[in-house]
Amino acid sequence: MLKRHEVLIKQLADYRHEFLEAVSVIGEEEADVIPEGYQDNIRWHMGHVYVNQYLWIQHLTKEEIVMPRNFIKWFGFGTSPLDWEEEIPSLDYLKRLLAIQPFMIRDLYGERLEEQYPTTESGIHTIAQVLVRTIHHEGIHLGNIQAIKRAISASKVYD
Repeated sequence: MLKRHEVLIKQLADYRHEFLEAVSVIGEEEADVIPEGYQDNIRWHMGHVYVNQYLWIQHLTKEEIVMPRNFIKWFGFGTSPLDWEEEIPSLDYLKRLLAIQPFMIRDLYGERLEEQYPTTESGIHTIAQVLVRTIHHEGIHLGNIQAIKRAISASKVYD
């Protein structure tokens, strides 16, 4: 693996570690709270980050990535926790999937990060570019999780 790719994969793992640190103190009940003014909950953001990373790679490479059953239905773009009808994954399960995902990506795609694919509508044509995009996306959702945590804490103060 090229040195620059090692750095990218390390950043992917480091940012994921920060993401997991932010949700480490969240309990099952708190993960499902949708504060006033919000459309999603912490559990949805966690699942969405996981799904989004794989969907972008799949969209680029056209190679199917096997994810747990119903994950796209629950956590894909445009989905909402308000639509969940069946039992959803536990926080521990989501945390485990999120923790291993950077290493799965390294193992599956580490030697192919600069391989050229047909350019997407976003101008992306390598897996390395996908990872830059998904790291940014993960940061947005980390910010949303932190905002939801603050909203939950504030609501407890006023209850």
